[in-house]
Amino acid sequence: MIRAGRTPAAGRLRRRAVAAALPAAAALLAATASPAEAVGYRYWSFWQTDGDAWAYAQQGPSVSRPLDGSVEGWRFSVSEDSSEKAARPRGEQDFAEICADTPAEKGTKRIALVLDFGTADDAPGGETPPRPRTACARVPEGATSAEALAEVAAPLRYGSDGLLCAIDGFPASGCGEAVAGDGAGDGRKDTGEGTADAGEDAPGASSGKGNGDGGGDGGPSVGVLAGVGAVVVLGAAAAWQARRRS
Repeated sequence: MIRAGRTPAAGRLRRRAVAAALPAAAALLAATASPAEAVGYRYWSFWQTDGDAWAYAQQGPSVSRPLDGSVEGWRFSVSEDSSEKAARPRGEQDFAEICADTPAEKGTKRIALVLDFGTADDAPGGETPPRPRTACARVPEGATSAEALAEVAAPLRYGSDGLLCAIDGFPASGCGEAVAGDGAGDGRKDTGEGTADAGEDAPGASSGKGNGDGGGDGGPSVGVLAGVGAVVVLGAAAAWQARRRS
């Protein structure tokens, strides 16, 4: 027996609509999941010390207000927007040594900064990264991390969305752009573990967004495209339902 409103033709139409939608969703997922399509971002990441190790900053430099004696780092690299995979600053991170020649003054605080401009592979085409360096910023007690950085590494360049694009004028162009993840210029090859001398590998450093969360806007994740695939399937089912009612 065939129920009212349910015909063999309608059933075949529904199955065809869903079958046609599934390959499109699968293609979207396959394109995103493929390692060859992975991307990183060329940007400055922002770091603070957690004991003797670097920790990805949890606040943006315009919000963070470090205490006297703090050590902060900036690293320019091609990295995923991830604290686990982003390249860390290389070199000295000892406050006493970095600020040895900057005496304390009443009403101010001293912040040690490690500026790592990255490697030649990280740099945009045609640019040569400066050598990594350290600096001691003496700023008012209420100063932010951004103000401390501006004290010792001007000129800074910011994007319209608040992303820190350049420190000490480097790089001259570009701001958080996506880079194909084929291994070339991938900051993950140099995670910054250990203390490479300033002249090793390449001269450089990096830093993150104005909001301090790291790299720029990420591409769509597999989960997002899975949602797109679901919408495609649901849309096909809705079309079948509409035709059934007409």
